[in-house]
Formats: sequence, C-alpha cells, structure tokens
Amino acid sequence: MEKHIVKVLKTEFVTHNVKRFTVQKPAGYSFISGQATDVSINKPGLEEELRPFTFTCLNSDDHLEFTIKIYKDHDGITKKLGDINTGDELILHEVFGAINYLGPGLFIAGGAGLTPFISIFRQLRHDDKLAGNTLLFANRTEDDTIIKEELDEMLGKNHIDIISDPKAPGKKGKRIDKELLSQYLPEKSGYCYICGPDEFVAVMKDNLVELGMPEGHVVIEQ
Repeated sequence: MEKHIVKVLKTEFVTHNVKRFTVQKPAGYSFISGQATDVSINKPGLEEELRPFTFTCLNSDDHLEFTIKIYKDHDGITKKLGDINTGDELILHEVFGAINYLGPGLFIAGGAGLTPFISIFRQLRHDDKLAGNTLLFANRTEDDTIIKEELDEMLGKNHIDIISDPKAPGKKGKRIDKELLSQYLPEKSGYCYICGPDEFVAVMKDNLVELGMPEGHVVIEQ
C-alpha cells in the first residue's frame, strides 16, 4: 500500500467544529478535484486507523489541504485530529475517485458534504469556468456553514444557504425538499452533484430522479 508521511504545516478552525489542515505535498503526488485519500495519524497505535478525506486544495498547489469536521462527542479519529497541530505528522495513502465534475449544474451539499465541492469550485474559478453552477448548501445553523465568504465570492447569488434551525430572530427554518429542488433544477443536459450523509444523499437522488433528472446525470460519491 502506498504510504507518505507528511508534516502538518498549519491548522485552523474554519467553524466551531470544522478544522483545516495544510500539510506537505509528497513529490509526484497528484489528484483530480473531488478525489480523496485515506489519512491516518503518525503516532503509536494510530498508524493503521485510516479514514477517507477529500482534498480541498488544487492539484497545482505546492501543499495539500483537508477540511475535516471534528466530532468531539465520541472518541474517534476526528476527535484525535482535533488535537493535531503544526509539526505533527499524518500518513497519506493512494488517491481514489470520489465525485468527478462532468459539467455545469446543481451542487447539493449537506454539512461537511461540501468538502469535495470546495476543490471543484476552486479549480473551476482558476479555469474561469464557474458559470452555470449553483450550490444548495444545507446546514443546521448559520454557524455550521463552511467557508461562507469564499462561496459567496465564487458563486454570488448562486450560493444558496438552506438553514434548518436559524439563530436569527424571526427567521424560519428550511430544508432542501423536492419543491426547492424543482426551482433550481438544471436542464436535463446538465448535472446534479450530491454529497452529505448517506440518508441525505439517497433522499436527494430519489427526488431528482422523480423530478425527471436522468440517473446518469446525478453524480454521487463513488
């Protein structure tokens, strides 16, 4: 199995429970936006505890970046990643396929399911090809929204936050349902990309197909 031990160059929390890791990029290591790798912590007893995480940087960057939701309420790997800081080491493995960008359309993300889309959007911005893409981004509260300002900058009015339990007084909660999807559905020649918890993905896919999107144009993690 391919293994690369890399130093953590920088860490920072981008929300109250989502942490960004900037790490060394091994020589010759490459990926396509939307892809992922298995990551473990280079500490005794943790080297073989692999978890898949998506790259959120560009392949052309001289470093790698991961944006990871930290679950502090149970003693898992992400809780341990919450304690990882500059100078610590991670172990990276082979790159594998996740979500491939096939063309403009509608992106539907639930919480940390945004992560594969971050690199895709950044690459499209780099290539001046963001036009025609819309993001519906579901979160529980406004504080859970990852890189909101950057998404606003990249997508403008085509970044739509759907907040189920808003903190703003008098604001009514919303969810992504079939009616909302119908308002943003691309032409049948376009694509719909979904990422989030398994149940969220399944419901969104069923809704899109019922609305007439060809199954071959509904893209989920592979």
